[in-house]
Amino acid sequence: MKAKTILLSLAALFVSMPVIGQRHMRLADFETDTPMVHDPVMAYEDSTYHIFATGMGIQHMTSKDRKTWTVKAEPVMNVIPKWTMDSVPGFRLHVWAPDVIKYHGKWWLAYSCSTFGKNGSAIGLLSKRSLNFPVWEDEGCIVASQEQRDNWNAIDPNFVVDDQDQPWLVWGSFWDGIQLVRLDTTMHIAKGEKPRTIARRYNLSDPDAKAALPVNPNPPKNPTSDYAGPNAIEAPFIFKHSGWYYLFVSWDYCCQGSKSTYQVAVGRSKTVDGPYLDPAGIDMRYGGGKVFLKGDKKAFEAAGHCAAYTLNGEDIFICHGYSIAHQGASILIQRPIHWTADGWPEI
Repeated sequence: MKAKTILLSLAALFVSMPVIGQRHMRLADFETDTPMVHDPVMAYEDSTYHIFATGMGIQHMTSKDRKTWTVKAEPVMNVIPKWTMDSVPGFRLHVWAPDVIKYHGKWWLAYSCSTFGKNGSAIGLLSKRSLNFPVWEDEGCIVASQEQRDNWNAIDPNFVVDDQDQPWLVWGSFWDGIQLVRLDTTMHIAKGEKPRTIARRYNLSDPDAKAALPVNPNPPKNPTSDYAGPNAIEAPFIFKHSGWYYLFVSWDYCCQGSKSTYQVAVGRSKTVDGPYLDPAGIDMRYGGGKVFLKGDKKAFEAAGHCAAYTLNGEDIFICHGYSIAHQGASILIQRPIHWTADGWPEI
């Protein structure tokens, strides 16, 4: 491990918190082979890998080989749009769970504005032509949720483009679970479209549940929020492979260091809007899902909030894991994806 390790990464994060938008106080970039990240996503352009992640103004790092990473002191968002703070009471600078995609010659970056454990939230949108260009353009809000109005939470966005070149957005955390909606070519919700639920952690007495898991009469109490309820599912990511759409989700609880219980589950569908089934044929809307990754209790206590890509001919899986060696700090995990004979992913 290089001299500037995860501990320096953590220190730089806290030192840089007050200086968003103050370029004259800018800290130096630094290199590490063990980057501290939360909710990472990846992009590739001009022989350079980019990771974007939760942080003050969105964390950004780059690499030529996915081994040594240059952590950027400059956040993605030097200026947080005023509409975000007007829309989400209590939100200020700490921007969560971005996603990034190239679509029709432009890079689009979605990000989450929220406060912990509540569903008064919004998903914002940025764009630019090249990742090398320093400035992202504010494209406003894609979708917002309001407490006591919506039974879903507008965080953890993921873009997916189907085989007809149609963009979609999937998102969600707790409440009624994972939501999906069709977008237009400006990456905003298409006219007349409304979100629909495509995955839940538990079958919570849904009247449409037929041949599904039995209703859980005593779901576990949420240890992190008095508002979110027990439907512990979030952080969706849809990955296309060999004619299937694979829906990865994170079950259980993040953000508690060594006490975290995060794990990744997966289901698949022939169409982007589902239904997503696990190998037993159980619909993810009613509690289905195959466990794909969880903490091994040797290197990682828990792991989750993932993304998957085909880059340079390789299918790769990334997420953050709560490192046992680093006292529960959240660090980057990268693994190749292998496929079983019947088409299910493994790492």
